Amino acid sequence: RNQYRHEWVSLRLFEAFVGDDDDAKWLARLAAPTAEDDSSWRDVLRLQRDGLDPSPCPPFVRLVHAPLAQAIGWLVLTHHRLPVLPTIDGERPTFQAGLLKNVLSRVDAGWNETPTSTDANVIGRYWEFPHGLPVTNMLWRQRAARVAQRLLKLHLQPGKGAWLDNPYVMHVSRLCLMLADHHYSSLGTGDKRRVRVPAGYPLYANTDRVSRQPNQTLDEHLLGVAQHSGEVTHALPRFGDHLARLARHKRLRKRSNDERFRWQDKAADIAATMRRRSDEQGAFIVNMASTGRGKTLANARIIYALADPERGMRCAFAMGLRTLTLQTGRAFRDLLDLGDDELAIRVGGSASRALFEHHELEAERTGSASAQALLIDGGEGHVVFEGNHDADPLLRRIMDDPQARALLAAPVLVCTIDHLTPATESQRGGRQIAPMLRLMSGDLVLDEPDDFDIDDLPALTRLVHWAGLLGARVLLSSATLPPALVRGLFDAYRNGRGHFQRNRGVRPQGDARAPDICCAWVDEFHQAQRDCPDSAAFDAEHRAFAAKRHARLAQEPVLRRSALLPLVLAGHAEQWPAQFARLVRDAAVALHAAHHSLDPGSAKRVSFGLVRMANIEPLYDAALALYQIGAPAGIRVHLCTYHSQFPLFIRSAIEKRLDGALNRREPEAVFGLPDIRERLDRHAEPDHLFIVLGSPVTEVGRDHDYDWAVVEPSSMRSLIQLAGRVQRHRASVCTVPNIQLFSHNLRHFRHLGKPAFCKPGFETERFALNSHDLAVLLAPHEREVIDARPRIVAVSTDCFEPAARLVDLEHARMRHTMLAPAPGSAAEDAGTGRRQRASARTPQANAATWWNIAPADALLTALLQRHQPFRRDSVPRVDLLLRPVDGSDDEYELIQLLDDGRGRTSFVVVDHSLNHRVPDSAVVGVGIEAWGVTNYMQALAELAAEMGLSLPDCARRFGTVTLPKYDNGWRFHPALGFAKRR
Repeated sequence: RNQYRHEWVSLRLFEAFVGDDDDAKWLARLAAPTAEDDSSWRDVLRLQRDGLDPSPCPPFVRLVHAPLAQAIGWLVLTHHRLPVLPTIDGERPTFQAGLLKNVLSRVDAGWNETPTSTDANVIGRYWEFPHGLPVTNMLWRQRAARVAQRLLKLHLQPGKGAWLDNPYVMHVSRLCLMLADHHYSSLGTGDKRRVRVPAGYPLYANTDRVSRQPNQTLDEHLLGVAQHSGEVTHALPRFGDHLARLARHKRLRKRSNDERFRWQDKAADIAATMRRRSDEQGAFIVNMASTGRGKTLANARIIYALADPERGMRCAFAMGLRTLTLQTGRAFRDLLDLGDDELAIRVGGSASRALFEHHELEAERTGSASAQALLIDGGEGHVVFEGNHDADPLLRRIMDDPQARALLAAPVLVCTIDHLTPATESQRGGRQIAPMLRLMSGDLVLDEPDDFDIDDLPALTRLVHWAGLLGARVLLSSATLPPALVRGLFDAYRNGRGHFQRNRGVRPQGDARAPDICCAWVDEFHQAQRDCPDSAAFDAEHRAFAAKRHARLAQEPVLRRSALLPLVLAGHAEQWPAQFARLVRDAAVALHAAHHSLDPGSAKRVSFGLVRMANIEPLYDAALALYQIGAPAGIRVHLCTYHSQFPLFIRSAIEKRLDGALNRREPEAVFGLPDIRERLDRHAEPDHLFIVLGSPVTEVGRDHDYDWAVVEPSSMRSLIQLAGRVQRHRASVCTVPNIQLFSHNLRHFRHLGKPAFCKPGFETERFALNSHDLAVLLAPHEREVIDARPRIVAVSTDCFEPAARLVDLEHARMRHTMLAPAPGSAAEDAGTGRRQRASARTPQANAATWWNIAPADALLTALLQRHQPFRRDSVPRVDLLLRPVDGSDDEYELIQLLDDGRGRTSFVVVDHSLNHRVPDSAVVGVGIEAWGVTNYMQALAELAAEMGLSLPDCARRFGTVTLPKYDNGWRFHPALGFAKRR
């Protein structure tokens, strides 16, 4: 198991059987169902014994003359895990794009498992077979003979072959094999679905999951997996025929009565004209409507219009966030009157779900149910779905996990994209099975795909390529889509759809050429449709649509105006937080004076503002400094610190509070909230500023409406997204700036001479800016009125200055990440502005490498997934828990949770020197107080009482947090969260 896994040994045995034969010869030998000695499978002259024989030939080189044998060998090798670069002396060699060319010829035993010994006595045991091989079993040989006879006939058909170049065939075959293997291994003793074999076989394939006793003999397991994989393969083309769909739905067919949303009718009409063609040719749709114009409903209506009216739609709506609220699911339930048997929501861990359900019950008691939110994360969790899990016969036969069945059975699925990316990212364990089947049985809507970190775009591209390859139609939905991202995703979809067309199209083609993809562009101003035969046609149509949108946005009433706020820090670094905090406070007071509401009960001036900062550590310091300097006379500041490093239940409580206060659709409703009312009545000051001091988690995924904002910049994308949170629910024309934008960010001062607009941001050493002053980096029109225009249209190549303009930097990095340069064409190194021949450059892997490496080599291993991982996190992290101290009502301790790798968790008290408790006196000042949890034990006790839990149990469920591992430990206060200890 640890030296040479059974997949590799099996591959070597198969290679030995094939030998130098071509496909016709070895199939003919296998097709003769006679008993034969297993020596033909392990002839000493042909069996390559890694670790014993000198310089064994890589198996796929040996099988080069038999392409069908290569394909079967790949399935044998990969049915548990995809090959990866081997580890040598604890280190993996540097990835180079050239490794992907003819990659299987490089695969040796180290790509499957890192050897743990060089001892010949240890290694030799892997190549000894004292009980013989199951291939001599007559039942096995009869089954193999039947399959070989069918393959012989298929082998002779014209146009068949080059299987490894056909990713649809290879990966769907792997899916069927893994489904059958997982399913058959789950069948316990006495299950009637098990294959009958003669008793007495000496080798076992697995153990029973409950009794831990030997379960299936090896011969039975091989025969059972073969039988079930055949059944799965035959059923797969009809998969989804019996799955529920959303059909004849009045709300999705209803025309809009509101002039603001009439564009949805036109978008749905365009989709309906594409219905028949898109079923045969695929569809790629771009929705760029502005925030507040009903994109969520429009997306559903578009997908519904594409579907057969009698059968109805199936669709997954995937968000690009690590966490998201239930607002999208609620929008569907409220707008479409969907029931629990029609909409499934892939939520995060059980603790997040339990908190949501608790808040729901509280909301029902208090009459504020519409303000509640559910956190959905990317980890293991639950599918909330009350429909029939077992309608499809294939689902009943192959999916034992009811959560996986629920994810597939629901006609409409709302989830984070993390739940679908395993379709291509899963390297082992079968996590790709459910998302692949979901893409095979429904369409895909990607919400805000441009909100991904740029390092995550290769994984997003792989998902879109897979959606095309598996037959789904794709819709991108965002008001700020940059052209290179849209073009790169279209190229990936078109290539994937070509593979689908080759294998499953109405008129299958002999190669992977894509059909003319049905494309559409919609927003609140225009709608356009064209079938695009290639990238050039798509590019031209998209540029024309984006230019029209750009022109119309320039004519819209201005809701947000920005003013530049000079940031100059003097003295030592220890003095900077106080200087920065004073600038923030003064800017907030000035913005409050111009943008506030009057409390109808007291006539006090009230505003809700956002101070956005790029990183948690300086945010923490700024919060402490704000408490220290206090507020001017006559002003009361209520400060809420909001970022990702809070214990679960505190963050949930913060978000619950903000969701209620920042819903401004009925502007005066906020004054009736108990928390806001109590604060206004308790303090006599005539001016009240409710300030959220937040990290980038404030920018996306939260349906919050602020009166004003003070911003530490990171990128143009970030500025546009954050500006969308100012006057999000209201539409008052803005004449006085309601956004104050710092001229520099704090990283510029901490790392002089190095990239500053990064972590987060787009700047790197290669893509470096000449200046970090926004007065230089942004043209006046780009910073004075912040909207999507700079994001959706890039300047012409002649004016492109990625080192001098922040907008151009982002477009340059997007092009470099998403687009494949034409072979031999002049290509620009956007980081330096130099132009050179693409053929002369060292090949660099980017998002296009996945589908652009011919013929399909990149898709046969996990090299790219390892090199370009989704949600890359190079920072070591630890799981922590704030646990009450035994025998105390007001003391708690920091505990580290350690996993022993076998599902057992141990609890270790963190050394006191690593756990600095910020005193309560630090979070109160003159005219300023915390707006949020300030007493951990009190809040925990209240939650425990409400949920009927003991205090320790409540802490174990809801007092957890995952943090970066710091040698100096952490500092913590319930109103501030966790941060690195100074």
